[in-house]
Amino acid sequence: MTGLTGKLKIVGLALTGVLVLGAGAAGWAYWQLDDNITGVDIDSALGDDRPAEAGSHSSPEGAAAASPVSTGSLNLLVLGSDSRSGEENQALGGGDTDGARSDTAMVVHLDPGRTAATVVSIPRDTLVDRPACPLPDGGETPPVSGAMFNSAYAVGGPVCAVKTVEALTDVRMDHYIEIDFAGFARLVDALGGVTVTTEQDTDDDRSHLRLDAGTHHLDGTQALALARTRYGIGDGSDLGRIGLQHTLVKALLERIADQDLFTDPVKLYDIADALTGSLTTDTGLDSLSELVGFGRSLGDLSSSGVTTVTMPVVPAPYDPNRVVADEPGAKELWDSLK
Repeated sequence: MTGLTGKLKIVGLALTGVLVLGAGAAGWAYWQLDDNITGVDIDSALGDDRPAEAGSHSSPEGAAAASPVSTGSLNLLVLGSDSRSGEENQALGGGDTDGARSDTAMVVHLDPGRTAATVVSIPRDTLVDRPACPLPDGGETPPVSGAMFNSAYAVGGPVCAVKTVEALTDVRMDHYIEIDFAGFARLVDALGGVTVTTEQDTDDDRSHLRLDAGTHHLDGTQALALARTRYGIGDGSDLGRIGLQHTLVKALLERIADQDLFTDPVKLYDIADALTGSLTTDTGLDSLSELVGFGRSLGDLSSSGVTTVTMPVVPAPYDPNRVVADEPGAKELWDSLK
């Protein structure tokens, strides 16, 4: 969810480790983890009317540069879903049993060589022009002007989320990754928790998080609450929450770097199972072999190489509780990721 690059790094460390366990165990583990992953064929649903693939405007090998296992530049849309499916998600704040929204949205740009990454958060309160989106039954959602950004996922799932982001940014999303509440909490627990430093007291009745300013070691439930907190900090807007999410991204990367995961096969499997069990991806990443290849391509990416920013926004002129992209700053940011 929030810890996007952390999750990608885990793929490389944890899943690769599982594959080199003893022959019998590895075969069972591979089948189990591979079967965990849910894939969505976003490319087929959206067709060819999309922004150019990463690097294709400047190189005849642009399509190869968009491969998850190469070292070319790449753009991913990473969503944290507040899915209501399952008792575990509901207990963690998913609410009613129907529907889901994109509680967190990050566009991740991997530079050529994949030693540096830029993580751009899109506030879910952003008002956007949501395009018509194809539906599985052959119909489509109607286009809407001035729609809440996170409504795209609610009305059309991953396909509409990707199409809306591409319409907003004019940047091709080469891949899609989604993790739900329960999966994120299990992932943090499998890592043994995560240490973060907060700069102000936090008291949020909605996320049920209460922390004094300072350094804390959080379990999965607490880390999820931190990722969702907005009303107990700052002005209660989504922008304050995004700042906490960026702190969590860096903390997850540092937590992974501090552990020698390859010496503990049980922990390796627990981490990989927690990740893949709640993971939805596009069909270019929906197998264990593809995820492992992707993870290996990020082997030189560390927390110091990750820059976290928020899309420039200003209050919407007709609704002070919502925001809109601040131009030309937003366009300049997105153009830098092409």
